Amino acid sequence: MSNDNLSEKVSVNINSSTLSQIDLLVDNGYYSNRSDFINQSLRAALQQQQSTLDRIIGQREENAYKKKEQWFMGLFGVTAADAEIMYQNGGGFSITGYGVLIIDDDIDQEKLFAAVRAISVRGKVICARSIKDHYGLK
Repeated sequence: MSNDNLSEKVSVNINSSTLSQIDLLVDNGYYSNRSDFINQSLRAALQQQQSTLDRIIGQREENAYKKKEQWFMGLFGVTAADAEIMYQNGGGFSITGYGVLIIDDDIDQEKLFAAVRAISVRGKVICARSIKDHYGLK
């Protein structure tokens, strides 16, 4: 899988004054292009919020454990073995997260459907079309 599969395009409105300052930095070699500036700025802003992110993630993970919810942040994969374990544990699980969910192609879909009641991802889901259809994913 290429990195293009793990990135998404977003559209933002930036006022002309701000954009001209970004362009000046780009034109003078401080950044390779506008996207480079924006990505570096976003990473710096997220780093400033790291303690808040850690607190929120900790709360979500604690709550997920109580609700038979598989919660993730970042990149998460579901294998045939994972589906089997959820199935053997009586099903009723949900998968919720932020980032990229990858469900293996060789997974037993009937067991997955029996074990996982819902999938909700803010980001991207990479899996068979029939799985996306079953869970109403785009």
